[in-house]
Amino acid sequence: MPATIEELFKGRSEVVGSKASAEIPYIVRGAADENEVKATVQASIPTLYAGLIFRSFEISERITVDTWRIVARYEAPEAPEQENPEPVTTFDSTGGTQHITQSIQTVNSYGPAASTLLGGAIGYDGENVGGVDITVPVWNWSETHFLSDAQLNSAAYYNLTGKVNSDGFRGYSPGEVLFLGATGQKRGDAKWEITFKFAASPNRNGIQVGDISGISKNGWDYLWVQYGEDVDSTAKVRIKKPVAVYVEQVYEEGAFSALGI
Repeated sequence: MPATIEELFKGRSEVVGSKASAEIPYIVRGAADENEVKATVQASIPTLYAGLIFRSFEISERITVDTWRIVARYEAPEAPEQENPEPVTTFDSTGGTQHITQSIQTVNSYGPAASTLLGGAIGYDGENVGGVDITVPVWNWSETHFLSDAQLNSAAYYNLTGKVNSDGFRGYSPGEVLFLGATGQKRGDAKWEITFKFAASPNRNGIQVGDISGISKNGWDYLWVQYGEDVDSTAKVRIKKPVAVYVEQVYEEGAFSALGI
């Protein structure tokens, strides 16, 4: 006769909470050895118990020649195994680094050769405007979504990487969000675990560089300044001052709706 298995109600334990689990004891009868015990358990144990997933079992005792006690262990399903798992969002507001050649304003200058006509140019050494690296507002965040094979759109992830949003996205205006790409993994028949990475930089209006005002730029456009030579007759020195400002589009636009999230 084939081996049989029967649940024991004495000794059952269950943990309730965010890391729910359960241990359920069984008796296997008519099994000649451990291999028959394993085959019986794997063929008979329920894969689900109170929303928990069967993970493993332990052969805890050999009671008689062909009678065994085993303990089945159940754990809460991980996110990809859930039917409708919630997305997970993380963020990083440490900002980004940008090289600038213009200050917001010159607070003070000292010395007989100091000029008040540089227009905020930073690090002018008599020939070039050196500039300085500063931290600028950049909001980095990632979203992990759990998608079926039908929802996966790897072509869109590839095509939109390195593009900025052409439409509003997550409350940001067009031009403010840069898609940094996606990573994904899949475990067996579970859903795809896809992490989408984004960075946001604010659009700006009313920028002034030296005497040039009324400048606007989208968050991921690049602003640079052209300098021309002049003379500060008061300080009796040659200077360079802003004569033109350029705003360059360096990222293509894309419709982030194609991401499907």
